[in-house]
Amino acid sequence: MSGEPRPDSERRTDSPEAEYRWDRRWHRDPISAWCWAALFIWTGLGLLAHTTGWGRDTYAWWNTWAVILAGAGAILVLCALVRLVVPRRRRPFTGNLIVGFVLLGVGLGALTNWGAGTILAFVLIAIGLVIILGGLFRRR
Repeated sequence: MSGEPRPDSERRTDSPEAEYRWDRRWHRDPISAWCWAALFIWTGLGLLAHTTGWGRDTYAWWNTWAVILAGAGAILVLCALVRLVVPRRRRPFTGNLIVGFVLLGVGLGALTNWGAGTILAFVLIAIGLVIILGGLFRRR
């Protein structure tokens, strides 16, 4: 019995080797690094456009925080979709999609005249679809 491998639920994770494997697996993730870098760059570009006056002077519809939030939401949705498409980098991505859709909805709600009810309806539909698709394509 002692020579048989343990099931995943009984494996020890408090050993230094297990901690190293966990650290190596989750922290050396180029998709997360790319997403964080893109979020910082997008926010910096939005703030730079605001402080230089370029956004307001160039586009009549410009609202700095709305543009930053909509862009951040789009980046999070894109990162989640990349995780879905690239099997080698697959990790749970439902949270990124939900937060991405919420940020996208808040940003677009401030940029458009659709109204909060319409934006909220689209965000809730998108979140519902994510939950359904996540349940259908979950690894077993």
